[in-house]
Amino acid sequence: MTETILVWQCIGCGRIEGSAQCVGICQDRRAEVVMATDHADALERIEALEEILGRIAHVTPRDGQWEATYRALQQDARKALAER
Repeated sequence: MTETILVWQCIGCGRIEGSAQCVGICQDRRAEVVMATDHADALERIEALEEILGRIAHVTPRDGQWEATYRALQQDARKALAER
């Protein structure tokens, strides 16, 4: 699982600061971050899509049933894609 840290964020400009003891050698550097809720949402979406992909990879339709199986998997994939 991804490790998170708690920080202070300015509601005006968005500046983010972590609460740590400064040892006098700090430098500000540009960094890209995502909100934890956005990250959690992305993980849920990935999990749902991986479940469908796993079914596509491992399901073998019965003889003569490939089209029904394909359409069922297609419907599940559409549902997962719509849930965002």
